[in-house]
Amino acid sequence: MQRRDFIKLTGVGAGGLMLPMSGFAVSAEQLLDKPMDVAYKKKLADIALNAAKAKGASYADARIGRYLNQFVTTQEKRVDNIVNTESAGIGIRVIANGTWGFASTSNMTPDSIAKTAEKAVAVALANAKFQTVPVQLAPVTGVGEVSWKTPIKKNALAIPIKDKVDLLLSVNDAAMAHGANYITSILFLVNEQKYFASTDGSYIDQDVHRLWAPFFATAVGKSGFKQRTGLGNPVGMGFEYLDGKEEDKIRISGANVGYKNSYDMLEDAKAAGKQLQAKLKAKSVEPGKYDLVLDPAHLMLTIHESVGHPLELDRVLGYEANFAGTSFATLDKWRSGKFNYGSDIVNLFADKTQAHSLGNVGYDDEGVKTKAWDLVKDGTLVNYQAIRDQVHMIDQKESHGCCYAQSWRDVQFQRMPNVSLKPNEKDLSADDIIKDVENGIYIAGRGSFSIDQQRYNFQFGGQLFFEIKDGKITEQIEDVAYQSNTQQFWNSCTALAGKSDYRLGGSFFDGKGQPSQVSAVSHGCPTTRFNNINVINTARKV
Repeated sequence: MQRRDFIKLTGVGAGGLMLPMSGFAVSAEQLLDKPMDVAYKKKLADIALNAAKAKGASYADARIGRYLNQFVTTQEKRVDNIVNTESAGIGIRVIANGTWGFASTSNMTPDSIAKTAEKAVAVALANAKFQTVPVQLAPVTGVGEVSWKTPIKKNALAIPIKDKVDLLLSVNDAAMAHGANYITSILFLVNEQKYFASTDGSYIDQDVHRLWAPFFATAVGKSGFKQRTGLGNPVGMGFEYLDGKEEDKIRISGANVGYKNSYDMLEDAKAAGKQLQAKLKAKSVEPGKYDLVLDPAHLMLTIHESVGHPLELDRVLGYEANFAGTSFATLDKWRSGKFNYGSDIVNLFADKTQAHSLGNVGYDDEGVKTKAWDLVKDGTLVNYQAIRDQVHMIDQKESHGCCYAQSWRDVQFQRMPNVSLKPNEKDLSADDIIKDVENGIYIAGRGSFSIDQQRYNFQFGGQLFFEIKDGKITEQIEDVAYQSNTQQFWNSCTALAGKSDYRLGGSFFDGKGQPSQVSAVSHGCPTTRFNNINVINTARKV
């Protein structure tokens, strides 16, 4: 496995979509090849660990990975592309002379692995000349030999290609029959077969599955063109997510606005066609102050940008600034114990154990068992996201378990876990949140966004906008975006729906780092109200 091909698909959907795909082309059948025997993985990992220790490493870990991807793309009545990729190899990370070193190889022979481990130590020793403070790792107790699997019912990679193409083309037909002029529909399927071993005594075998089925529909009229993306969520599930159970459909005022634990892509496409025609005729929003009622499929992105990224400890410390900068939520604010991140009903938490979420794994890429922890409690900033070599910087002794690498060839580093907003303890519905709104806007689906280099001042758009008058949704409107800053926005939060309305959205390709890596992360929340938010008209020239 010597080739390293990066295939990028561009120009799909609104504004274009760029997807990093690492590996080499294989057949769909090869994606179902039997994984490497676990006992043999352990043998190869021990070769790496022993070789690293023999060269002076005080700590070492090895990640043996097989990363499988299948992407199916269609436009209108044609199939654009079917891509199957496989990438396999081993990444070895060490500490020597108090400094990190890393090396990787796709040549999985014992001799090659031993030499790669020796190279990782050599890298650490070379880096040590410039290291002023030695790496300080939070302790982790080895768990021995364990395994974890995403609890899927249908392996998406095992579904015949014909069935997937038929689904996407039927989605395209449905959208165009109901009002769309153009549509691109896609299936993204990922399987990470990962084996982690460390000198702490852990040997962890994990089988992780993710799925995303987006579409991008466009309608053209006298007023120009309008776009609507699919309202399904990327998930840590199998093909069963596309079963589209009736009880999982979310409707507000008769309009299809989202889904919960399964997705009817065909029905969403029909709704998209109708809503696109309504968009072409909808009145443009009047700028001003409004109470906003935000659907979970929309609010997830606001959470991602205004909570998830600014509470990554490396951004807080200024060690990370790629992809929109550092963070306003500096250590002095946290150490005060009084920093008001939001209103007292705002409780934001991190959790890599949430079922069906993109970030759901049993152990992170440092062998730390995953868990949940509070970030903002009753409106107050209480914690960050940190990994083994970071937590001592915030006076903690246990990693949060949120370390990840996009492949075996990339070094693992701190990545965002699932970051979510707790629902109301009272099981209120979305209608309960809307009924007290005199002059407001209901927003569903994620749209464009902009946020500053400290993750503070921002602007967000959406997919669907509905006017709220005297506690009722009246008509569809257009050209809506809201502006605020993180602290002001979360302090304007006045009402939350309950647990039956709680839903997960997510980002399938979240970028971070330099060189950049992508990861997948979910964000859960209920329908939520924010009062007196500034709304602008995106169609009007300033």
